[in-house]
Parts: sequence; structure tokens; C-alpha cells
Amino acid sequence: MIGLVFLLAAGTAQAKPADICEQPITQRDMTMCAARDYEEADAALNAQWSQTADVMRARDRDLDRVYDDRPGYFETLLAAQRAWLTYRDKHCASAGYRYRGGSMEPMIVSGCKTRLTEQRTRELADLIEAL
Repeated sequence: MIGLVFLLAAGTAQAKPADICEQPITQRDMTMCAARDYEEADAALNAQWSQTADVMRARDRDLDRVYDDRPGYFETLLAAQRAWLTYRDKHCASAGYRYRGGSMEPMIVSGCKTRLTEQRTRELADLIEAL
């Protein structure tokens, strides 16, 4: 009898988060999975940022500052990244306002941030491929 109770309990146990995200059912699961997707996209962005920033700093070392006093590669990239971060966060907050106060709002915001972050990661990679 104890074995049967154990088997029944094991069959109703919660799936692991990775399994839940394959086919999320509840709003809570969907929100959690959207947040996880954003965290992964953000980690990829940070890795790409590091590579792109290193390349831009190296390009700055080659600038002839006697004839060129404009901002360097890295300074320009940093300003653009800061502006982009503000844009992403404000734009995605705005996208979530359709569901403001509801249980879907965080999922919508995370999904928006994921899409824009993945796009920005490609843009940063493209910057160094073009050089």
C-alpha cells in the first residue's frame, strides 16, 4: 500500500523547470519560462558586448588623434548601448501596459526584452564582422 501511494505521488510531482518550458500550461509557468528566456538572451548579449567592446577598444588604439578628435569606437559604442538599454526597457514596459496589472504583463515584458536583446546581440556581432 505504501508503495502504491509513493507511485501515485511521484506521478503527480511537478516537472522540472526545463520540462515545464517545453509546454508551459499555467500563466505562472509561461511567465517563469519567459523570464528564463530573457536571462539567457541577456547572458548572450553580455558575452557579445565584451567581445565587441574589446574590438572597439583595439580600434581606438589605432586612431590618429592628431587629425581625428571625434569620439572613438568604444566611446560611441558605449553611448549607443546605454541609449539602447533605456530604449529596450521603456519600450518593453510600454508593450506590457496592454496587460497592465494583469498576470500576463511580466510575461509580455520578458518576451519583448528577449526579442530585442537577441536582435541587439546580432547587431553587436555584426559591428565587429564589418570591421
